[in-house]
Amino acid sequence: MASERLGEVISMKEEVIKKACSIAMKAHKLPEKQLYLVEKNRGSSDVIFSFPGSWTISDWFSRSPFGEKMIDPHPPQFASLRSIGNDQVATVNEAFLTRFQAILPQLQNEVVKAVAERKQIVFTGHSSAGPIAVLMTVWFLENWENFIKSDPSTSRMPPICVTFGSPLVGDFIINHALRRESWSHYFIHFVMRYDIVPRVLLAPLSSLEPELKTILDFLNPKCTIHIQEPTREASALYVTVMSNASSVASHAACHLMGNTNKLSDTLLSFIELSPYRPFGTYVFCTGDRELVVMKNPDAVLQILFYSSQLSSEVEGPEIALRSVKDHFNYQSELQNLETKGVAHFDNLEGLPLSSNVGAAGLGLVLNNLGLVSPFQDSFKICLSVLEVPLSVFFFLFFSPLD
Repeated sequence: MASERLGEVISMKEEVIKKACSIAMKAHKLPEKQLYLVEKNRGSSDVIFSFPGSWTISDWFSRSPFGEKMIDPHPPQFASLRSIGNDQVATVNEAFLTRFQAILPQLQNEVVKAVAERKQIVFTGHSSAGPIAVLMTVWFLENWENFIKSDPSTSRMPPICVTFGSPLVGDFIINHALRRESWSHYFIHFVMRYDIVPRVLLAPLSSLEPELKTILDFLNPKCTIHIQEPTREASALYVTVMSNASSVASHAACHLMGNTNKLSDTLLSFIELSPYRPFGTYVFCTGDRELVVMKNPDAVLQILFYSSQLSSEVEGPEIALRSVKDHFNYQSELQNLETKGVAHFDNLEGLPLSSNVGAAGLGLVLNNLGLVSPFQDSFKICLSVLEVPLSVFFFLFFSPLD
């Protein structure tokens, strides 16, 4: 672990991150017919494109169980998002893809103009606008060489995608493709420790539809009616999502470890697992003075589950409601970004494998992320059930990708 400034770790200026977060929140207030927001200041080298979120279930799940769709290979919508070895195309969320396709024709001329002006292109989005920013960035990267060929004087700066509380977008092939193209580091995702939205697509629609509808109404910045705090719905949604996240995380850990435990295969015969997986760089906001940066998508998937666990049943309703409210706390969390410490986990060196890690340094960071005692005891129990040694599991978490 190394403690550095966030901008140094992710190669993005802190002021640009805060500006992107502010604009991402501002985009939620756009009129219905305005599909995107462009922010460019005189004298600035950055142009930020942001998108409004959607708060209807049909814009999150096009169908049951998970609303996914394979990218059309004829002609390819995203030629890069495929596994070359077995010629398999990526799967993405259909509702997000449909919104992207509706916005692109209006946006692309603005992007081409900004490139011609030699600007740094930043795509950003909060909540369900995050996936739109992701897909716009992939589109840009696939057309980047064409921009340069058409006008050699245009900007050669790659785009940046930064999301806040974004749900997952697609399957493991996206991560595979972005790493193959050396594009993965252009995608940066901020996630509050308890925010339920980045985890919600790990659960099938049928298991959460009534509760999700209420929660989306509660979160909708344009909602004109007063909605009481949805304590009951938040609790039900939290339990459902984390239960499904547990299944996905456990199966992924077994698969990565080459585990032969029959439990994993039996699980698949009873439960249909979500196809969605993380990619890019994740910045976990602990709610304290530390940020945790992780670039290993397999580790990120486990953190999305383990970091949101309860210390006791008593705190269940409180954490469940916080998992909803934290979804709009990114701007306040990142307000003093320059003063926050950054824990960047690269390897196993110095990582404690016992719960006696002390009250400062690495131990404090892991504790703030929910990965140290008292939760670590249940962490060990889970691993023992799966027959995965703790040391091996931590190797998965903190070993380099390459």
